[in-house]
Amino acid sequence: MDALQRMKDTVQIHIDSIQNELYSLSRDIWSHPELAGNETRAHDTLVRFFSQRGGAWTVEDHFKLPTAFRASWGPVGAKEGKPVVNVGFLCEYDALPDIGHACGHNLIAEVGAAAAVGLKAALEGQSELPVSVKITVLGTPAEEAIGGKIDLIQAGAFSDLDLVFMAHPAQQDASFLPTVTIEEVTVKYHGKASHASAYPWEGVNALDAAVLAYNNLSTLRQQLKPEWRLHGIIKNGGVKPNIIPAYTELEFYLRTPLLRDLVDLKAKAEACFRAAALATGCQVEIIYPSHTYYNILPNATLANLYESNGKTLGIEFSEQPDFFSGSTDFGNVSFIVPGIHPFFSIGSPALNHTDEYAEAAGAERAQLFTLRTATALAMTAVDVVCCPDLLQQTREDFSRAKLKQETPGQKALLREMN
Repeated sequence: MDALQRMKDTVQIHIDSIQNELYSLSRDIWSHPELAGNETRAHDTLVRFFSQRGGAWTVEDHFKLPTAFRASWGPVGAKEGKPVVNVGFLCEYDALPDIGHACGHNLIAEVGAAAAVGLKAALEGQSELPVSVKITVLGTPAEEAIGGKIDLIQAGAFSDLDLVFMAHPAQQDASFLPTVTIEEVTVKYHGKASHASAYPWEGVNALDAAVLAYNNLSTLRQQLKPEWRLHGIIKNGGVKPNIIPAYTELEFYLRTPLLRDLVDLKAKAEACFRAAALATGCQVEIIYPSHTYYNILPNATLANLYESNGKTLGIEFSEQPDFFSGSTDFGNVSFIVPGIHPFFSIGSPALNHTDEYAEAAGAERAQLFTLRTATALAMTAVDVVCCPDLLQQTREDFSRAKLKQETPGQKALLREMN
């Protein structure tokens, strides 16, 4: 048995040896769902998990954000002249309103923690590594609503990472599923109130503007690419039927498979919003209230390694994985650090963001699938840090994937968003 396989076996043995502790960690987060930015108990639970591991981990609570943390170990195999490779694992742990952990973020936290300690166990005592290895675990809050990873990017939390790993529960196992960009836009129309029956000519109808904008976008859909999405609601349509509305508000989401396409969709949507204002005489405000989530960049080297390791553990990957039309702030991370974000089945046919999926995410049945995913991630990290050629290929894949996104409009959008 070669040294590489022994290290991978150590990963699996160690994760298996603490499976009860890992399930307890996941179950505690699942049992106390907390919304984006308010994950105080989950933060404390994860900080305690790493702090109690024999003092080997350096743990920083409330790292750059109130409910973020950082736990680090190493470097190991350090010798003069060896480059340090900082391997990152990400934990999410925010829940959804009303339906709790219906996206399984408790399992994402468990995967990140398990993979990190599994990799540490494999690396301990390894003095002949081609690189010096450091492990960093980042607790990244508020994925569902705020984009905590983007705040952490802007705060410099990812600046020293060389690789980044996380995995997301779904209905199937796939080393990569295309996600889509998402831009939230709020549109406010300001008109002039007047009596709707006595002297309507004195008013400027903001509801007319909102309805026109909604219909403009509905008409626009016929000319959009099949994969582009725009959908929204009228949040405020006035106060009483006999008062011409002086104020209305819409909220829309704009989504495209590639970040570079979002520039075009934003321009088309804004034209629809402004045309409605022009037609009705209203003033319009177009506001982008939250971070833009990017699409995830693929990394073929990491995906192939993950699949190879996963198959040895019994993971069956879909030959033609479904298109996933959701969005995640990991996409933004994938633009600055080579990484992988596989999806994994938890043994339930339920769909994410449903009560049924929330129940499945807390069930003991999900543990087999969760822990073998963590094991495959850690094994993939072992492959990369033990083979300089694979590390170089990973970096080249990252550069090529990013280059494909860099149209002039996309570059401008990146400058605007960052």
